[in-house]
Amino acid sequence: MCRTLAPRLGDPAANQRAVVEAIAAESAAGADLLVLPELATSGYCFASREEAGACAVAADGPELAQWCAAVHGRTVVVCGFPERAGDGRLHNSAALLDAGGVRAVHRKAHLWDRETLFFSPGESPPPVVDTAHGAVAVLICYDLEFPEYTRRAARDGADLLAVPVNWPLVPRPPGERPPEVVIAQAAARVNRVVVACCDRSGTERGQAWTEGSTVVGADGWVLSRGAGEGRGAVSADVDPAVCRDKRLTRHNDLFADLRPALYGR
Repeated sequence: MCRTLAPRLGDPAANQRAVVEAIAAESAAGADLLVLPELATSGYCFASREEAGACAVAADGPELAQWCAAVHGRTVVVCGFPERAGDGRLHNSAALLDAGGVRAVHRKAHLWDRETLFFSPGESPPPVVDTAHGAVAVLICYDLEFPEYTRRAARDGADLLAVPVNWPLVPRPPGERPPEVVIAQAAARVNRVVVACCDRSGTERGQAWTEGSTVVGADGWVLSRGAGEGRGAVSADVDPAVCRDKRLTRHNDLFADLRPALYGR
């Protein structure tokens, strides 16, 4: 399940309450996997590094502990937040957690536009975590647009890519899907994995958002997509076992057919 939120820039206390409430409500309702937006506790359109830093929290701090405490049952949660690392650097990060605690933290490796002014990029491949509901990899927004990165997650055993995003609204021809959704479909199909992208809503310092939360099946077709506006949710039932069978035909296997010697560096 992807639950859209509308973070309020510069109001981390209100955003924290919204995240905790969403985790509590959706996990109590029985969600297996809940994905929340990128930078859900801070907002996105920072004017300065100081403004971003004022919203940043430590991955082992009380804020993420509250997220874990809000989880009911076996729900797995992926949510974005601005992280202050032990060395003082800021990262655009996302945590994967359950009722037992934080299982992994991913630092966005591919920073978009003005993010480079505030955040340091992560230096690791997407973490792949074995959960009660399959192997889940965490990526953040622009990370999804690098085929090498999504392929790495799939080769490392991911059944599902959980992707908190903030997708700025961009022009597109009438009737077409947002370009980011098309990219998610391609990533799903060429890797035979499920892709769950959770977008935000609202307008922030004049920036409108796509509000395009989407769940894509391992065959590349959209299973559920947000219709825009508001704090709605999109959900779909998926079978992780389907993602582990990489056979395409009697004579083709997605990974066995790879020929890395031909692809260059």
